[in-house]
Amino acid sequence: MKNKMTDLNNHLFAQLERLNDESLEGEALSAEIDRSRAVTGVAKEIISNASLQLDAIKLKAEYQGLQANDIPALLTSGTSQ
Repeated sequence: MKNKMTDLNNHLFAQLERLNDESLEGEALSAEIDRSRAVTGVAKEIISNASLQLDAIKLKAEYQGLQANDIPALLTSGTSQ
């Protein structure tokens, strides 16, 4: 899986569009609200993980030094370097 943050944004906006469907009522609306809660929960975890990775990159840059070309590699591969 090679999802990016732009993919997450697309999923969130698609979910918002589904919630904004005025024809949804009753059980269908309840199901969409439940789906939105689930999507939001997963999105928060993804954002939290990305924030942790960014903090690790900042810490490494502060204490070990990074070249400008190191940062994109760290963002795509994680912080295992």
